[in-house]
Amino acid sequence: QVQLVESGGGLVQAGGSLRLSCVASQRTFNTAIIGWFRQAPGKEREFVGHIAWALGIPYYIDSVKGRFTISRDNAKNTVYLQMNSLTLEDTGVYYCAGRAGGTQEYNYWGQGTQVTVSS
Repeated sequence: QVQLVESGGGLVQAGGSLRLSCVASQRTFNTAIIGWFRQAPGKEREFVGHIAWALGIPYYIDSVKGRFTISRDNAKNTVYLQMNSLTLEDTGVYYCAGRAGGTQEYNYWGQGTQVTVSS
């Protein structure tokens, strides 16, 4: 069973930066793709972007392009989410999740880490 553990959340002022980490207990076929999601208070969970361990090419939703960067360190089984120019709308619980390549369903989830952006 793959475990994913996020860290790095916290309180930051608008315009600031945070870097989240997602450490995987192992890299497997079923977690070939690591995605980042977020859930704001009172809203549905939203996909933010993903990266594949193998190719390392990230994908982002439009609202975070140019501000967020997803990268991975295969030697450390860690995926990062660097968040810059944070806005109040970026507040929420951030989750990393894993899925197999060629599928759309994320079956492995971390516990989440809180990001709060203040004015």
